[in-house]
Amino acid sequence: MPEYARRSARVLLVDGGERLLLLRTLVRPGEPSAGHVWLTPGGGVEDGESAPRAAARELREEVGLTVTADDLTWVASTSGHADLGWIEGFFRDDFFVHRVHLHTVDTAGLEEVERLHHAGHRWWSVEELRATDDVVYPLDLAELLTDVLAGRVFDAPVVLPWHH
Repeated sequence: MPEYARRSARVLLVDGGERLLLLRTLVRPGEPSAGHVWLTPGGGVEDGESAPRAAARELREEVGLTVTADDLTWVASTSGHADLGWIEGFFRDDFFVHRVHLHTVDTAGLEEVERLHHAGHRWWSVEELRATDDVVYPLDLAELLTDVLAGRVFDAPVVLPWHH
């Protein structure tokens, strides 16, 4: 297994209307012209923490939803090299899915650096994901969501293209 500069665990949170929650993230806080991207909730895996536990922790911190690692199903991963300015190297993101009937997003648990980047949230349909010109990560998210909503079972997590 390669040594990762950063490993992340992210969640495809799907509501009863088959919409996916994405968080709007500023590329460079204080510099609106730098733009924004849309991301699934999630973040870094801490030392000694499993990816599913990290994903569950991140859901609680970023959107106020408490789940256990066992409530999450691993559906995809992506990896590659990136230079984010504050860290450079080989990255890996693992994606889990969790369904809720309804959830009111609560960002009170965001860390200070997350608060600087956070610029809102939105529930997206597959059609809206396919139609947007906004930058959405991971790549091929609409296709993955289509498979998840159709109940397709994967023998192994789908490998998504790297986005940097």
